[in-house]
Amino acid sequence: MAATPLHVVTGALGYTGRSITEQLLAQGARVRTLTNSPNRPNPFGDKLEIHPLALDSADTLARSLEGADVLYNTYWVRFNHALFTFDRAVAGTKALFDAARRAGVKRIVHVSILHARAADDLGYYRGKHELEAALEQSGVPHAIIRPGVLFGRGDILVNNIAWVLRHLPVFGLFGDGRYRLRPLHVDDMARLCIDHAHRAGYTHADAVGPEGFEFRGLVRAIAAIIGVKRPTFPVPPGLGYLVGRCVNPFVRDVIITREEIEGLMRGLLDSDAPAAGHTNLTEWAAQHRDTLGRRYASEVGRRVHRAAAYEAI
Repeated sequence: MAATPLHVVTGALGYTGRSITEQLLAQGARVRTLTNSPNRPNPFGDKLEIHPLALDSADTLARSLEGADVLYNTYWVRFNHALFTFDRAVAGTKALFDAARRAGVKRIVHVSILHARAADDLGYYRGKHELEAALEQSGVPHAIIRPGVLFGRGDILVNNIAWVLRHLPVFGLFGDGRYRLRPLHVDDMARLCIDHAHRAGYTHADAVGPEGFEFRGLVRAIAAIIGVKRPTFPVPPGLGYLVGRCVNPFVRDVIITREEIEGLMRGLLDSDAPAAGHTNLTEWAAQHRDTLGRRYASEVGRRVHRAAAYEAI
């Protein structure tokens, strides 16, 4: 009798990794996670094996990956911070890829970003580009999945747009707000990752949803759904960034970075690829209108408070 395939997921108690894990376990797979937060609430109980994401120990990583058929890598950081940087994330992920090769992992499914190779002047994109190149050079069969914006349980961007609409008297749009994006539900993202885990060779996909928006249209749609009326108007990107910095101390987080504003305004969160899922953001938001944006979602908080549930921070 063949052994049950082992799937290793980074961050199964977090965001994208949690959705991947839910679906794999529902399919009867054996799942192990590599995580920096082993004390987070574990909704999977003893169905999930928990190992450390020991990016500074090649031997520990390799042992944790022994026997794995597939590694799903969702690990990354949103911005440079005293606690985490792009350079450390790149070095750690390269160590993870090398450990997977040493351990004989049969396939890697790696989460990158839309247009990873189109913006090397931005640290986020430069790091993602470097990792795509490193994965290609590893010799391990792999899939590269490139999302732009994800939404769903525990997301940050869509939730925090709603939070700003609920709590501030106006909403400033960076520039004219006409740059486009196609958000994808995190469960659709997980299905796409698992689908590519079962493919052969070297594959890639842009991970975008069925609805496309201009940014200003997305903001106005969310405002209408949650039932708030706020004037929206264009502001210079630099001024919008400074306003965000003024709010940061109150939420103990980084609301948005200069690079995120630049990527958004360049249209880097949009793609003309076929939809990778069927979940409409507007329909999902309408189903969650009473809770959407009630609580601010903190990127820094999730990396500091590692014993709390992701969606509660």
